[in-house]
Amino acid sequence: MNNAYILFMLVLLCTGAKAQGIVAVENTVKGPNDIKMGADRISEYLPLLQGKAVAIVANQSSNIKSTHLVDSLLKLKVNIRKVFCPEHGFRGLVDAGEKVKSEKDSKTGLPIISLYGKNKKPYPEQLKDVDVVIFDIQDVGVRFYTYLSTLHYVMEACAENKKQLIVLDRPNPNGYYMDGPVLEDAWKSFLGLHPVPLVYGMTIGEYAQMINGEGWLKGGVKCNLKVITLQGYTHNDLYELPVKPSPNLPNMASVYLYPSLGLFEGTVVAVGRGTELPFQVIGHPAFLKGQYTFVPQPKPGAMEPKYKGQECKGFNLVDFGNEYMKDYKKIYLFWLTGMYEGTPDKSTFFDENFNYHAGNATLQQQIKDGKSESEIRASWAEGLKKFKVIRKKYLLYPDFE
Repeated sequence: MNNAYILFMLVLLCTGAKAQGIVAVENTVKGPNDIKMGADRISEYLPLLQGKAVAIVANQSSNIKSTHLVDSLLKLKVNIRKVFCPEHGFRGLVDAGEKVKSEKDSKTGLPIISLYGKNKKPYPEQLKDVDVVIFDIQDVGVRFYTYLSTLHYVMEACAENKKQLIVLDRPNPNGYYMDGPVLEDAWKSFLGLHPVPLVYGMTIGEYAQMINGEGWLKGGVKCNLKVITLQGYTHNDLYELPVKPSPNLPNMASVYLYPSLGLFEGTVVAVGRGTELPFQVIGHPAFLKGQYTFVPQPKPGAMEPKYKGQECKGFNLVDFGNEYMKDYKKIYLFWLTGMYEGTPDKSTFFDENFNYHAGNATLQQQIKDGKSESEIRASWAEGLKKFKVIRKKYLLYPDFE
């Protein structure tokens, strides 16, 4: 497959929704003014914090309106002892995959404890002076987004140390569909710990209930879990994020494209880290001759981007992310299979991380074997059917159609 054909097919795909007359289920676009967040419902959880020592798992998305959750609760005289932070740090500026340093918050003086790097799970001594842990982080609904693994280990630590965990629920911007291969046990890692599809269609609160209910914590322990639910949300809603959930997901186009383009993280293709359009452009310095060029440069959250300082040629998918991903409601594999076919040396296309992103070794082999997207998707059907039954038990909000 030559580069001209890849370009032609990409353009065709980006205009194909209307041309094929695809009619999507109508989704309602909602923002934070339309949905009451779990964090907003202070009267529901403040009584649970009175007289208690509290730890908070948070990052830059943990807001009540425009004020950080930590600042809001301190004003209410909540006894916050410490803050745990996930990948990218408390303020969300640390590179993906970079070790997050433990420090003190300059504004509040509270100790900040990293849950990324060696200390992915709170140690018993870190919870010794705590009665209650609050978890409030914006998820994006994709299995390899590592905040799910942070949730798992926080739940496990709370269960083992007999601490209550309160999850302040937030809408899932990709919660309007479910798709992808279900993770196999052999490929468990911090990029995915649970047998769920790549896109699972659940809020973080629903997911926490599933972790507990399915006995996925070590030794089958159960966490003393309380979910503060959303008001005004359904899984048919398209939720527009008011704050970028991480440095490399700066807008809704990147959030919608992330399930499809995130798979490129295990390949030789760059996904725009170190540019103004992370997870919205794809390219390579050598073998592509697409209609778009970009040069990755050091930026907060991507100080060492792939192909730093090199001109990459490829494709800009911003319009597709903004216009079509909400209608198609599925992971797109065309870009991945097309790029593989256009690679001169196919033996170097995938790296050791690809199977951990995919959740199996099958997808890589299917692409190498030249399977069509429809054939690959058909292989997901049974796993999705079984997961749908599990998922239904833990839903807190009306499901998508």
